Amino acid sequence: MFRRLTALGLGLVLLAGCGTEGLRETPADPGETPPATVEITMADAQEAFDGLGDLADAWKDRDCAQIQQLTTGAEGAIASGVCAAARDGYAAPAFRAYHDPEFLLPRREDGENGAWFAVLARKPQPAYFVFVWEDGRWRLGAGPILLVGKAPAMDGAVLDAEAVPDAAVAARVAPTRHVAFLTDPSGVDGAGVSGVRLASGDPMRRLLVELVRAPGRARPDRLTTDVRIEGPARALALPAGGALVFHALRVVFTQKPGSGRSSLAHPRYRAADVRAFTGGAATTVTGGEIVVLATKVAKDTTMTTIGMRRVLADIRKGSG
Repeated sequence: MFRRLTALGLGLVLLAGCGTEGLRETPADPGETPPATVEITMADAQEAFDGLGDLADAWKDRDCAQIQQLTTGAEGAIASGVCAAARDGYAAPAFRAYHDPEFLLPRREDGENGAWFAVLARKPQPAYFVFVWEDGRWRLGAGPILLVGKAPAMDGAVLDAEAVPDAAVAARVAPTRHVAFLTDPSGVDGAGVSGVRLASGDPMRRLLVELVRAPGRARPDRLTTDVRIEGPARALALPAGGALVFHALRVVFTQKPGSGRSSLAHPRYRAADVRAFTGGAATTVTGGEIVVLATKVAKDTTMTTIGMRRVLADIRKGSG
C-alpha cells in the first residue's frame, strides 16, 4: 500500500524513538496460512521523522547512551565510535535540519519485527533516511544519505523488495557486487575482472581509484585497504523492475611505518583524531570509514549510485 506525505518544517536529521501506536498487523484471511502483513501508518512515520531533533540534542550533549538507543544499523555503528571520540575532542559532523519529506512505507509479510520505511527529504539538500522498528521503537538506521543522482520514481504501490522475486534478487546483489568492484584494482579503467560495470561518473568509480592509489601515496608507509559489508541491506521494489537498495560498506585502512622507520611519514589521520579515538598516539593505526549508500539496481542488475555518505567511524591502534 502506498502512502505519501509532504510536510514542511519537520525535524532535524536525527531520530527520536516513537511510541508503539501506528504500527499494526493486518491478519491473514480465515483459512489462509501466510503471516500477517504489517502496515506502517502515516502518523507513525511522521512522528518518527518529526522527532529527529531528540537525537540531534543527544549528539549536542554527547549523550552516547541515548544515541545508542535511538540508532541502529549503520548509524549505530557510526555512533558507537564517534560519540566517545567526540567526548575526547573529535569534531563530530554537524547535523542540518531537513524537511519537505516524502514517506515510502513498504508493507511486510513477516510480522512487525524488522519493519522499516524510508524517507526522501527534499530540503535543504535531497537525502534519504531509513527508519527501523527495533525493541519497540523507531530507530534511525541510515541517514542522511545525500542524493548524488536522480531519485527513482516510486509511483504506485510501495513494496519491500523481498515481496517481489526479481527485486529481491536485485537487492541482494548490490552489497556483494560493490565489494567485488572495490577490491578489484583492474577495475580502475572500467574493465575489471569482477565483471561489475559502473558508469564513468559514478561515485563508486572515484572511490575505487582512491583505494587503488592510496598505498602509493602513503609510501614509504605501508598502507593496506579492505572493503566489507556493514550490516543488512533493505530495499524497495521499483515499478519498472529492480530495486532501490539502502546498504552500507566499511572501508578499512591499515597504515604502519615503512621498513626501518619508527613513525608514519604520511599519516592518513590527524594526530588529534587518533588521540580522540584511541586515547593516545599510535605507530600503526587502523581506520574504519563507513560508506552509506542508496543504489539503484535495474532489472538487468546494472547498478547506479543514487545516494552516498561517507563517515569516519573509528580509529584503532594496531592492525586489528
